[in-house]
Amino acid sequence: MGTGCHRTRSYEMDETTPDTETTSNNRRDDRADYREERGIRKGAKVSMRKESGVYFVPIKVNGLDLEFIFDTGASTLCISSAEAVVMLRQGQIDEDDILGQSQFQDATGGISVGTIVRLKTVEIGGITLHNIEANVVDNIQAPLLLGQTALSKFGKVTIDYENNTIEFN
Repeated sequence: MGTGCHRTRSYEMDETTPDTETTSNNRRDDRADYREERGIRKGAKVSMRKESGVYFVPIKVNGLDLEFIFDTGASTLCISSAEAVVMLRQGQIDEDDILGQSQFQDATGGISVGTIVRLKTVEIGGITLHNIEANVVDNIQAPLLLGQTALSKFGKVTIDYENNTIEFN
């Protein structure tokens, strides 16, 4: 059974809810501000590894070298409880990094509960993102997913399937 890490949310519309165009523009502005504030350069190209139609991207999380599945459908960056325990034992995650719990929907449509943590650093292709939310899946065999909490920090992500590379702009 695959774990998709799709966080479930509900929204209510009222007169104070911004329209789609305003929200979209605000998200673009937020990404640009985030990139400028953290000195994120454009054009970092990373080699991907393909296995059974799935693309894996090397990422360093809180100093730990890992390989994540590139998953644009995952709402959060997801790690298994095994990686979380290693980071906790090595002091790479502490109590202050535990933000709470969240429900998420896995690839089969089932709803599970996960722990939301703050990852101090997520390094992709020499670009370091700071304070990225991740979902810890309570399953030591859960796949590591590179989801939207990290991907949305970039203005554009380009995949070159011929050369098995991904470029973050």
